[in-house]
Amino acid sequence: MRAPIAILAISLALTTTPAVAQGLQCGPRAHVLDRIAAQQQTRRAMGLAGQVVMETFAAKDDARWTITVTLPDGRMCLLAHGTAFEHGEEAFPAQGRPS
Repeated sequence: MRAPIAILAISLALTTTPAVAQGLQCGPRAHVLDRIAAQQQTRRAMGLAGQVVMETFAAKDDARWTITVTLPDGRMCLLAHGTAFEHGEEAFPAQGRPS
């Protein structure tokens, strides 16, 4: 379940333009971070896609999570949010044919 969400977040981050961002819930980064902090969420992961920053936030009890992108103009946009965040590191199966 986590892999499809991560793939969606990365694809949206790579393709988010100002026109696309107009359809998302966006606001000044400081304001959005205040709202995320009010839900007792902290940043758990981040990544760059060109000039776009993708971040994942989750509550300490892992009850809630939020995925955002920050655009070069300083707007932060909500991509997805939900419940039951699970942290983990998984090795994906090797690609290709076995030797």
